[in-house]
Amino acid sequence: MSRTWLITGTSSGFGRQLTEILLQRGDRVAATVRKEGALDDLKKAHGDRLWVEILDVVHADDVRRVVGKAFSDLKRIDVVVSNAGYALLGAAEEVDDAQIERQVDTNLLGSIHIARAVIPHLRSQGGGRIVQISSMVGQGSYPTMGVYAATKWGIEGFYEGTIPEIAGFGIEVTLVEPGASRTNFGTSSAAFGKAMDVYDKTAVGDFRRMVASAGLSMFRGDPRKVAQAIIDSTSQSPAPRRLTLGSDAYAFVHEALTSRLSALEAQKALAHSTEFDE
Repeated sequence: MSRTWLITGTSSGFGRQLTEILLQRGDRVAATVRKEGALDDLKKAHGDRLWVEILDVVHADDVRRVVGKAFSDLKRIDVVVSNAGYALLGAAEEVDDAQIERQVDTNLLGSIHIARAVIPHLRSQGGGRIVQISSMVGQGSYPTMGVYAATKWGIEGFYEGTIPEIAGFGIEVTLVEPGASRTNFGTSSAAFGKAMDVYDKTAVGDFRRMVASAGLSMFRGDPRKVAQAIIDSTSQSPAPRRLTLGSDAYAFVHEALTSRLSALEAQKALAHSTEFDE
């Protein structure tokens, strides 16, 4: 049975792949883009099954308006994929205030705007599914990715609190944590700070050289396979809280979680020692 989806950030990357696959299999997609004409080829091929609106998720009023129009026009939306976002890359002092604010406004606040806009509609229709695109750096980070990772940690924290709030309304959520995939993540979808020579002989420089020498071998994820795995996950019940996709993502998240758990266990006695004596 066909379903109806709302997907943000569909011009390229995972959003574009999801939209293509869903339309090809006969589903309806309400897609948002930032630039007019970005999906003209798909609109020509699939007609009324593709609903398109211009949206920049940083503007909460626009998010509410577009989401409301999508639910009004399509009557029911089964799955919402909050995908709009990009990466800001640079050491903490290499990125400027405006870049940081734009990153947080788009990846974190924009994703929260989407959640707050769709939840009342999903609640009113008796339930639905939200898929939030996070990242493997929602569980850790690398040099030059601190601000980007902060937005992903932030949105995961938001949903950790929100998931139990909306579970009783039949709304389920999955946080997707992909590894490095061959999208336009590191090129047209990324912003960069102004590199400083002082970091050349630090972990920042080491990481940059590793990325430069690795080439495509670092980006093992197939965007179409990632998109298909995301689609398949929406048929699972109960919904998986997290979906870790990619061998690099699995290894990175596994190391991040086990090392934090080990450090926590080492502090168990200290943690208990700070309470009042009875």
